[in-house]
Amino acid sequence: LNNDKKIKGEAEKNMKKIIMIEGMMCAHCSGAVSKALKEVEGVNEVTVSLEDKKATVILSEAVDDALLKAAVENAGYEVLEVADEGR
Repeated sequence: LNNDKKIKGEAEKNMKKIIMIEGMMCAHCSGAVSKALKEVEGVNEVTVSLEDKKATVILSEAVDDALLKAAVENAGYEVLEVADEGR
């Protein structure tokens, strides 16, 4: 039973979200998006794919989708969708 709780806790800590982004044209754009998302409290890791027009974020705690969206939009890009990985 203790192992199950630990695994579940780790899964919750390392929640992954996919953010679909419009407007990234170059490496500078993806760098700006990555930097903006890394500044959000609770974001552990960010991977931005210019080709796929998305950012994948790994969270250390629950982070409201609106905060992730605002970070990207404040950097000058349009968020099409924020989704939990696997949906």
